[in-house]
Amino acid sequence: MTAKIVVLYTPPADPGEFDRHYLATHVPLVHAMPGLLRFESGKFAAAQGEAEPKYYRAAELYFADQAALDAARRSEEGKATAADFQQIAPPGSRVLVEELDD
Repeated sequence: MTAKIVVLYTPPADPGEFDRHYLATHVPLVHAMPGLLRFESGKFAAAQGEAEPKYYRAAELYFADQAALDAARRSEEGKATAADFQQIAPPGSRVLVEELDD
């Protein structure tokens, strides 16, 4: 069963600086994670029923299954990605693991 990591970033204090670091530093770390099948990332343009979206950006990291996801998180590349997330993620940002309905 395909598994993925879903990351929800709350609005940063300085969106321009956040995006520069995210795209130049964080995304290459994500791409280095072993077993990564697919990566999607984007900024939210709107949220239904809200003047301002609660989250600024989302990322989705797809893996073949939970074992591959776990191995990626335990790898040196996964640890580096997690450490960078801790440095750049605004307060209230979330990391979720989802098992997809195949």
